[in-house]
Amino acid sequence: MPKLTIDGQEIEVEAGTTVLQAAEMLGIEIPRFCYHERLAIAGNCRMCLVEIEKMPKPTASCAMPAGEGMVVHTDTPMIRKARRGVMELLLINHPLDCPICDQGGECDLQDQAMAYGMDRGRFHEAKRAVSRKNFGPLVETVMTRCIHCTRCVRFITEVAGMSDLGALGRGEHTEITTYVGRALGSELSGNIIDLCPVGALTNKPAAFTYRSWELRKTETVDAMDGLGASIRVDTRGNEVMRVLPRTNDEINEDWLSDRSRFAYDGLKRRRLDRCYVRRDGRPVEASWSEALAVVAERMKAAGKAVAAIAGDQTDCETMAAVKDLAMALGSAHIDCRQDGARLEAGLRASYLFNSTIAGIEEADALVLVGSNPRLEAPVLNARIRKRWLTGQLTVAAIGPEIDLTYRHQWLGDGPSVLADLAAGTHPFFKVLSQAERPMLILGQGGLARSDGSAVLGRAAHLADAAGLVKDGWNGFNVLHTAAARVGGLDLGFVPGMGGRDVAGILDGARSGAIKVVVLLGADEIDMDGLGDAFVVYLGSHGDKGAARADVILPGAAYTEKNATYVNTEGRVQRTVRAVFPPGEAKEDWRVVRALSEALGKTLPYDTLDDVQTRLAAINPVFGTLDGVMPAAWGRCGDDGPLDGAPFVSPIVDFYRTDPISRASETMAACSAGAATQTIQGKTGTHG
Repeated sequence: MPKLTIDGQEIEVEAGTTVLQAAEMLGIEIPRFCYHERLAIAGNCRMCLVEIEKMPKPTASCAMPAGEGMVVHTDTPMIRKARRGVMELLLINHPLDCPICDQGGECDLQDQAMAYGMDRGRFHEAKRAVSRKNFGPLVETVMTRCIHCTRCVRFITEVAGMSDLGALGRGEHTEITTYVGRALGSELSGNIIDLCPVGALTNKPAAFTYRSWELRKTETVDAMDGLGASIRVDTRGNEVMRVLPRTNDEINEDWLSDRSRFAYDGLKRRRLDRCYVRRDGRPVEASWSEALAVVAERMKAAGKAVAAIAGDQTDCETMAAVKDLAMALGSAHIDCRQDGARLEAGLRASYLFNSTIAGIEEADALVLVGSNPRLEAPVLNARIRKRWLTGQLTVAAIGPEIDLTYRHQWLGDGPSVLADLAAGTHPFFKVLSQAERPMLILGQGGLARSDGSAVLGRAAHLADAAGLVKDGWNGFNVLHTAAARVGGLDLGFVPGMGGRDVAGILDGARSGAIKVVVLLGADEIDMDGLGDAFVVYLGSHGDKGAARADVILPGAAYTEKNATYVNTEGRVQRTVRAVFPPGEAKEDWRVVRALSEALGKTLPYDTLDDVQTRLAAINPVFGTLDGVMPAAWGRCGDDGPLDGAPFVSPIVDFYRTDPISRASETMAACSAGAATQTIQGKTGTHG
């Protein structure tokens, strides 16, 4: 391990560490534009010049490996002069757009110009102008501001795995552009906005709508998919203006999917902000007391013939309250698996991403079963690609033949291949069994089928036979697409003794055996299957469920409440309210609490703390926040017959998977653009 001295401070670092990284370990800040810790080193901007003794000229610290005995100076007269020269060259063609630039106030170039810029320019030639590029509906381009740091090119190529961006031309004619004049084709494209150190790439949907210093920042958790990415919600007044990723090495690193980042405009459209009761076939506005009285009357008349289905963004507090209320009514007809996934609540390891998301970087063999992580969890897919790029991961897939952004073996599209693997007769079984850290990822495309339990059973048998589960490692993983799913299973929000699952509830509603159905933001079920049942919809948006409902109770979106979610790896997380729900909408669990009072079955909690204490009483995992508790392994699923139908990804349109994204004009534009850039025929698009 080399030992070097930086500004009089001695430090010992691992071999391969650069001088810039060593300086950061000492708390010494070196200015830079092109360097980013998660991207390959380019050495383009030369802003990070330092002076190293016995070297004849300034050296780019981002590209210089630390060497034994080096003596580095980061702030000498020569270095200050060199950096001023670099800054002067960068500003030759950069326009004076700061007053109208959306990057103003959080621009790296502004910050460095304050330290190393001049108050006048020495160049009198006309500034270069570059035409704007069309990167699609998400990224606004003002390429005249570009300083050619190539961060965007490296991200799209290395992390996103697409060959969309590059530099054309030479010298002052260089331009960053798409090669064939098409929109960016990655589900992670919005991250280049954060990476751009100037105002060349900005948020197109929010262009010219805010200044960064006007915004109030709230650190919270994303609920648009099952990953549970750490995010920051920026608001002005009671309106969400943008959503940004927060650094979390255990989950999303520095990245965020485009749906999670840009669907926020759906939070203010098609909102339910007051109660409605259907009279004479039409929804009529009603007060809370009137609406709850109608629901209570119908529930009392229905007796035990009451059912509840939780949607994909339902928080744990609401599910716990509804479960307690259903028990008080004597009903066991509850389910959190609105897609019909054959998962049981008993064995926690059977429905978790047991390896953890960060654990992907330890895997050396991976088989994907009924999963397209590129559409189901783009950030997790980027983590798989990151590991694959090291050359230490072999990937195979059973399911649709698709582009996952990394090379993989396509084994077939049906469950028969999984059965062969589980029996040890498939050639890839040898790869898994000989790996030190083998991993299986089972997607909802394999579970949300009539033979889903048999698919789960074969996958579990493969885990045992190939040694995926061993001391210190559990390579059996289920990838969830719904933020509410793991929390619902942890709470036991599944049918009790004699209870009906989603399919049974719909059958009962058609036959008249189920009189009342409560939909907790559940919009992905077959609404025609509800028959003549009395439907109560508790949710935030006027989607399919609200259109069918007899009573609408307005709830809060995930940015509007302090709530608990559990991500796909079993990590208990809490959202933080960034804005208040619109109009008369309330936090969902409070609505359930008020309904219990109207029914004469008052639930024994009045505050959020009381409900969260109840969560921990139901399952101790809710007593620990932001940690992953290893789950005991055991047999799961069954050995029933397998259907011959091929696996199909549950994500048909990446940009419109839930009520919020379907209400978003930005996501609608992305979906329309994706029609010409499909990546797997009719199942899964991007643009």
